[in-house]
Amino acid sequence: MRRFLHISFILLLSVSALSAQPRLVTPEYYFGVQGGVMASMMHFSPSISQSAKHPHLGGNAGFVFRYAGHKYCALQLELNWMERGWYETDIDYDRTQHYIEIPMLFHLYFGRQVRGFLNLGPQIGWCVAEYDNGNAPAEEHQYLKLDKPFDWGVAGGLGLYGRTVAGTWQLEARFNYSLGDIYKNSKADWFSRSAPMNLSLNLAWLWEFKK
Repeated sequence: MRRFLHISFILLLSVSALSAQPRLVTPEYYFGVQGGVMASMMHFSPSISQSAKHPHLGGNAGFVFRYAGHKYCALQLELNWMERGWYETDIDYDRTQHYIEIPMLFHLYFGRQVRGFLNLGPQIGWCVAEYDNGNAPAEEHQYLKLDKPFDWGVAGGLGLYGRTVAGTWQLEARFNYSLGDIYKNSKADWFSRSAPMNLSLNLAWLWEFKK
């Protein structure tokens, strides 16, 4: 319940900021593709042997749609494939999980031809496949298949993009944190928390469509 209230509070603030901005005379519409690399870990409680120096490395790719009807504010919708997971340093165990993800972001920007921006909003996703490198010592706890393929959480990113005759080129660093768990978390279960978190660096190529 507390996590849902946090999401609702972020959405309320974002909608208030969007409605307070002056409208553009000519709205801007963008559509494009993006891709990049990402480093992932898991927030396990009780914790396991992970290290920020040796995260799970993967890739991501997807489609981006952005509508800017207000000055300095826009709405952005994405459809992404993400390669998440975690790496356990003590036993050389690597787990890979493939997610289909839909972020719904408020896009705050400043500048004209070259713009800086902040993306912030909720995300939902679904794990479609997972596998490991075969080094699991036993079929228990974090080495079992996930119990909850549905994922939800928040995403935030900072970046810069420039508009050229060949389209808009955008570079963004983004952090994703899940508010849901991949394993059951009742008092009878081993983990009270099992949430994915990842940091990605993405390059996007967008085209602007005008009326």
